[in-house]
Amino acid sequence: MHSELSPRLNRRGIAWFVVIAFGLAWLLDLPIALSGEGLASPWAALLMLQNVTPAVAIFVVARWLSPLPSMRRATGLRWGAKGSRWGWYWLFGLFGLSAFNIAAPFIGALFGVFPLDLAHLSGLRAVLAGPIGVSQPQTDASLHTIALVIVATLPLQALLISPLTFGEEWGWRGYLLPQLLPLGQWPALLLSGALWGFWHAPLILMGFDYPQHHLLGVALLTLFGVIVAVVLGWTRLATGSLWPAVFGHAALDANQLAGGIYVLLPAGAQLDTALAGMTGVTGWILPLLFIGFLVLSHRLPVRNPAGLAAATRAADTAIPAGTELAATA
Repeated sequence: MHSELSPRLNRRGIAWFVVIAFGLAWLLDLPIALSGEGLASPWAALLMLQNVTPAVAIFVVARWLSPLPSMRRATGLRWGAKGSRWGWYWLFGLFGLSAFNIAAPFIGALFGVFPLDLAHLSGLRAVLAGPIGVSQPQTDASLHTIALVIVATLPLQALLISPLTFGEEWGWRGYLLPQLLPLGQWPALLLSGALWGFWHAPLILMGFDYPQHHLLGVALLTLFGVIVAVVLGWTRLATGSLWPAVFGHAALDANQLAGGIYVLLPAGAQLDTALAGMTGVTGWILPLLFIGFLVLSHRLPVRNPAGLAAATRAADTAIPAGTELAATA
């Protein structure tokens, strides 16, 4: 059925957003690439700014290049639409995506691509005795307690680092996804996810996420971005709020920043991240099954996306002429 959204595609706003978000991020990556040291370069500190570039893009575009009547409502800067039960989606962002992370190594182990050392946690022991500087080896019992605390507190870690993921989510899910809705929900979800994943390409080519597969890693992260974007985008469409996606993104990143499930690896283990972990193909299984559940239970596509009419209202005036694409739910 037809949605309340504007049928016009705001090509001006979308194009400028993509150009600015990609241009600024890749410009920050340039000195790192030119240094010849890759992610070990002193310039790698600039990566902290890369998360902000989609936010800069949306601010410039939505205020000056293709203005929106209400940036707060149009980009999801609110708790959630009335009647959307948004609180449950907030919890899903924190705990659901954390659960995917926790399950990933065990699913990888079932396929023989994630070696587990649950008995002795030798990898965690090596970390504690090395960079962290714990002089005395820990007993197996105390090591298991530390590992349990690390894994169990992933949602709290996600909450703490959510300011770092806000910039990306405000751009990709807050602005771009609603702007693409005139294409239909599935094209909007898939295209926004592909752009988000490919936006990381220079980092992947320098060894981030897939250190053993630079070129292949770009394709893998693009596909991973599509899968995750469907899950995060579902929360955005169902609630009209950006925050569940912010927390869900943070839940994924917390695993990398704080060690997370990688404390389960044996000491010295070489993990092929193309196959194992959340970004590996075995890590995609659970979110893909969840997407299948959403489709079979008629939760996706979302009927009457919550409060997103204002998100594309600028399209009525941004393009004086062009093809009108009916948005379907």
